[in-house]
Amino acid sequence: MLLHLDFSLEIPIYQQIRNEIVRGIASGKLSPGEQMPSVRALAEILGVNMMTVHKAYGLLRQEGYLTADRRTGTVVAQRENAGMSASVKRGLELALSEARAAGVPLEEVLQLCHTLYGEGEEKK
Repeated sequence: MLLHLDFSLEIPIYQQIRNEIVRGIASGKLSPGEQMPSVRALAEILGVNMMTVHKAYGLLRQEGYLTADRRTGTVVAQRENAGMSASVKRGLELALSEARAAGVPLEEVLQLCHTLYGEGEEKK
């Protein structure tokens, strides 16, 4: 599992870890049931504090992307179509509002949506 973190961004590292794992799941690079590295192992790989990874994993478990078991460790959760969460809707609404305020034509936004959403579908 290769995560791309940018320590110069204002986005907290735990959030970047969370986002990269969600992208991995969406693209099919991380499959349901796949074993995730332990908190300690991932922290060492990324060169970050264990609490940072622990916070990211906790958020991902809370959101239903990961499950944890003391015997088997942390794995990618099996997710059925649960619909769009409220937080995803808010994020999408904000991104669309920003695009609209910037004068981006709807056709361009829709094309980008098709392209980005299709990337995840093609890699599965």
